[in-house]
Amino acid sequence: MSAPHPALTLTEELIRRPSVSPEDAGCQILIAEHLARLGFHNEPMFFIDTNNLWSVHGSEGPLFVFAGHTDVVPPGPLEKWTTPPFEPHYREGYLFGRGAADMKGSIAAFIVALEQFLQKHPNPKGRIALLITSDEEDKWVNGTVRVVETLMQRGEKLDWCLVGEPSSSERLGDVIKIGRRGSLTGNLIVHGKQGHVAYPQRAVNAIHQALPALDELAQIEWDQGNEHFPPTSLQITRVNGGHANNVIPGEVKVEFNLRFCTEQTADGIQQRVQHLCHRHKLDHQLDWTLSGDPFLTEGGALLDATREAIREVCGIETDATTTGGTSDGRFIAKTGAQVLELGPCNTTIHQINECVRVEELIQLTSLYERILEKLLT
Repeated sequence: MSAPHPALTLTEELIRRPSVSPEDAGCQILIAEHLARLGFHNEPMFFIDTNNLWSVHGSEGPLFVFAGHTDVVPPGPLEKWTTPPFEPHYREGYLFGRGAADMKGSIAAFIVALEQFLQKHPNPKGRIALLITSDEEDKWVNGTVRVVETLMQRGEKLDWCLVGEPSSSERLGDVIKIGRRGSLTGNLIVHGKQGHVAYPQRAVNAIHQALPALDELAQIEWDQGNEHFPPTSLQITRVNGGHANNVIPGEVKVEFNLRFCTEQTADGIQQRVQHLCHRHKLDHQLDWTLSGDPFLTEGGALLDATREAIREVCGIETDATTTGGTSDGRFIAKTGAQVLELGPCNTTIHQINECVRVEELIQLTSLYERILEKLLT
């Protein structure tokens, strides 16, 4: 019986470490050990509660970065898993375990691809780095964003970045992400005057005050999207007001989120919503949280190399999209780097019995290696 593929073995080792965000549980120590053997210079970066690793090979030339995260979402009810979530298990051609697809499998494929690439090309035409965080699935406050800030303060220039997020849909390489929409959350508090429901003339119902404005807000057509992005959308995600069935609420809290394309700016959205609130004469407070601006890699060497590699290794043409949620690519794009996301199928991510297809992970390793060859040889 042949030995297991090294990417599978390394994925197993990473799955065994219960790194529920923002915990790393020793994953980055293991990764650093592998990289040190390949001649990488490891620089751990710890911020507040988050382990990060910046590791670089080489000293000159354009910089290619693999980016990923060791943290995973909580496993959920353990009794619903067929096998324990942090004990890797093979079944019917799949490797099961929390993080198998999102995204410990991709990180293992990064490292094995680098081992194979550097063995064949010990003097690549450029530098290679890994940016690994344990803060992607939860707060995203002390992870990639802080590492990128540090690198930009140093004047570090990132040329190409491949994020190992599980981008594929039905089979490996059928979808790559060339950008993501921005994410902006509004927290609105509308003030009224609390009172008894039997005496409405003595109170101001905050919910009644808010409803017409919320209805208009939900009906706004922000834009038509564009060639690369779907239209901007707004969803009201939470409404909280009232205390008892005989009390007119004096306050209502509303949370809403926009996923916005490059046709909008965060400032423009905020101004429009604020104008709507004033027009409806709401006594209100409105606070905003910007999770990230939209980014787009419309073309360039990284996209060309990735398309060609998928064609050669997977035998298919890829679909370059900007759909889905946010990723740490939004922080890395601020450096001016070309940023893409390419990883395994995302059909089981964050679910009970998360898994990755064995052959897919082996093929992903070859795919990453081929991209390196196209850019750095």
